[in-house]
Amino acid sequence: MNVMKIAPDRSAWRAGFDERVLAGYRAAGCSEPLARALLERALENVDRWTVATDGSEWIGVEVKQDNGSTVGRIHDLTAPEGRAWAEQWCAEQGAQRVEVRLTGGAAGFADYPVRQQIRMRASAERPELPAGLTVRPLSEEEYPAWYAGEEAGYIADIVRAGVLTPEQAKEKSDRDFALHLPQGYRTPGHAFYALEAEGQVVGTGWVRHGYLPGVTFGFSLEVYEEHRGKGYGRAAMAVGEWASRHGGDEAMMFNVFGGNEVAMSLYDSTGYAVLDEYRSLDVQASTDFQHAGTGTPRPAGG
Repeated sequence: MNVMKIAPDRSAWRAGFDERVLAGYRAAGCSEPLARALLERALENVDRWTVATDGSEWIGVEVKQDNGSTVGRIHDLTAPEGRAWAEQWCAEQGAQRVEVRLTGGAAGFADYPVRQQIRMRASAERPELPAGLTVRPLSEEEYPAWYAGEEAGYIADIVRAGVLTPEQAKEKSDRDFALHLPQGYRTPGHAFYALEAEGQVVGTGWVRHGYLPGVTFGFSLEVYEEHRGKGYGRAAMAVGEWASRHGGDEAMMFNVFGGNEVAMSLYDSTGYAVLDEYRSLDVQASTDFQHAGTGTPRPAGG
């Protein structure tokens, strides 16, 4: 790789970037409408990105404020040798950590800890609930206690992922719940379920239908701790499939935070593939950023 310089004209880069991102999502099994919807998300604030080139390879980077921290993000990297330049640029802009989104594996960022995964699987055409498990709508009277439990669990997940402090995680939780549930229990498009077995509520589900083209997003498919180890985790995934089809969608998508190896193992065994993986590295953990990386990174973005 030759000397990288800020690109005065981004048009050639932009055409290639769009196609690289689309190709990654198509390879992951996304429909064309879904791939293009995901591309639009990946292009958020694209005009603020800094794009550099050596005439043949491209790098797209950005530094922004996120939950009180200065964060660098590598949006695009077409050759592994460009990683050191991208990390150094972010550090020079004051970044306290550097993030990357990957589609198709860790590639040259295996040393970046996993912070979050987006998983997805096409639902069975006629999914059946496991024997002995029933699903009913969560009642409005049950909603406040459910909400308190969901908020506490969400904060714990964020902290375990290793990115935010408990105080920052609480602030993020408040913002995210206000964004997704502005009308609480009655927010349009959202559905809440109670999972029952042997006369007891063993877990709950929260989904949003039509989140993306043909996709239901599972915000939460929770089995209560005292009922775990009884096969209900797999049953909860079946409930997600059922809910997706019930809402008119063909696929189920959800997020899992880094550090939750038990959940990741369950999702691997039930066929939920990693669509996007978010990794990050604290600047303090590698102050000189002299990692060359190995392999060829997949398109990064969003």
